[in-house]
Amino acid sequence: MSAPTATTSPPEPPPEPPSTVEPSQAAPPAGRLRALPRHPLTVALLAALCATGVGVVLVVAAGAEPATAWQALDEGMFGSSYAIGSSLNSAAVLALIASGFTVAHRAGLVNVGGEGQLCAGGAAAAATGLALPAQVPTALGVPLILIAGFLAGAAWAGIAAWLKVKRGTSEVITTLLLNFIGIGMVSLAVHEEALLRQPVTSSETLPQSAPLPTGAQLPLIGDVESPATAIVVVAALAVVTTGIVLRHTALGLRLRAVGHSPAASARLGLPVGRLEGGGLAFAGGLAGIAGAALVATAPYVLAEHFSSGYGFAGLVVGLLARGSLTAVAAVSLLFGFLTSGGINLQLAAEVPASTVQIVQSLLVLFIAAAMLFTTRRPGSR
Repeated sequence: MSAPTATTSPPEPPPEPPSTVEPSQAAPPAGRLRALPRHPLTVALLAALCATGVGVVLVVAAGAEPATAWQALDEGMFGSSYAIGSSLNSAAVLALIASGFTVAHRAGLVNVGGEGQLCAGGAAAAATGLALPAQVPTALGVPLILIAGFLAGAAWAGIAAWLKVKRGTSEVITTLLLNFIGIGMVSLAVHEEALLRQPVTSSETLPQSAPLPTGAQLPLIGDVESPATAIVVVAALAVVTTGIVLRHTALGLRLRAVGHSPAASARLGLPVGRLEGGGLAFAGGLAGIAGAALVATAPYVLAEHFSSGYGFAGLVVGLLARGSLTAVAAVSLLFGFLTSGGINLQLAAEVPASTVQIVQSLLVLFIAAAMLFTTRRPGSR
């Protein structure tokens, strides 16, 4: 018998040495490069550049030098303590309305009734302040008018919330229509002496309420040259608190679940109606505080058109922020300072202040159009 022959396998190749290329030196994926133009930050920057370019064209068409117009705009925004304080007050009002919009949006609702809710809050604050004693302390008067504004704004939004929860009526339609009723309510209140109009002493007496007592006026937070009031602090606290609640609490998670799918949330046992109605009412309450702040700021009266369109501007801020409270603060500051700068633009450079409003509107349109571009899937038609 012959012995079996042993079979030998071929030797294994030696292991390859590890690559010396650092991760940071590796070429970025092609998909990441293709996605860069669709990044929201890139799109926002391009939209801002386009809107600024249109603004320059409008300035030149008005017969002003771009350098002169920019200097006037800069001085109107940052040139003095008064300009900065006025801009901060405007930004605070916008931030309150936009924060409320974000809460309602998190619950799947669109609150377009900020203007009416602001008017309701302002009227309630004026009525409360004028009912207080003349010597009411600030520590009591200011909280009372802010609470009155919150409750009135929440009740005004509560009408739309009730119709949404009980009848299924679109909150977009109801809150929009309630805007016009709220504006008309303020007009009626300041034209009727039986309501809030101050006593008529001459033919030149304006249709407005009497001034609020000193204890119901918002205190200043800066130097005597700055008109910045305590509403800046209130708005900052509201934005921070709202952001924490929405991101780090069970209530925020429930609101998000309802916003994604009310039917699934109901099957899980969540009180969908209460969450939707409460979110919309809270949004109205913050807008009501904004209205109370406008009344409690110089000249401390409720007048026709006192809102100056803040309710609609706050809606725009909320839409641009896209659910981020950090973005709410940033966009509110941007719009607040641009509003103050636009006033000085008209005074110093003789450029219509509406130029800034046109630029803001174009910025909104460009970003809204770009949202379709950023959210569209590659290859889709």
